[in-house]
Amino acid sequence: MSDLFAASMAGQHTHLAAQAGVLHGFALPFAEALLAGIDAALAAAPLRHLVTPGGHVMQVAMSNCGGFGWVSDRRGYRYDRLDPQTGQPWLAFPEGFLQLAGKAAAAAGFAGYVPDACLINRYAPGTRLSLHQDRDEDDRVAPIVSVSLGLPATFLFGGLARGDKPVRVPLLHGDVVVWGGVDRMRFHGVLPVMPGRHPQLGAQRINLTFRKVR
Repeated sequence: MSDLFAASMAGQHTHLAAQAGVLHGFALPFAEALLAGIDAALAAAPLRHLVTPGGHVMQVAMSNCGGFGWVSDRRGYRYDRLDPQTGQPWLAFPEGFLQLAGKAAAAAGFAGYVPDACLINRYAPGTRLSLHQDRDEDDRVAPIVSVSLGLPATFLFGGLARGDKPVRVPLLHGDVVVWGGVDRMRFHGVLPVMPGRHPQLGAQRINLTFRKVR
């Protein structure tokens, strides 16, 4: 789907649950600043494929910025203030990141949102993310703010039990999904990203996931 179609959807809101929804095109006005910030963050902490506690290599390549970074290895899933590959703090939030996250959260009904972590995930064509809950944060009420950039994707938004059937939510460049409160612990994932090329990002999807860890 084209960016022209994405722009035509801007301003619309798809309701997913009591405290969850999609803000279509919400990130488009911030896109230039976000892409510059992603470049800066990845220069400081390049993308990497993490290993799960069970020894599996994750399909999605990732990095972080902000006060905390999400990491995984044989010792488990956790947040760390330092990049384990460099021993250095993660890059502070680049310009526009906190502004977008706060405005998107407020538009979804979560005023005063100030995240302290941002996961940067890169999906190549064919890459998927299985259904899971975000359970490693101390704060499990503050919303997740998830920003889609680049290739389209199909987001899976499930229930509070793994066996609940998820709904399929098409996401385009600039769309933002927000879920928190009573819906904060819903299972979610991403179907395999279809091949294609985005005018700015090429053959990839970048997802920024803002979280309140502490």
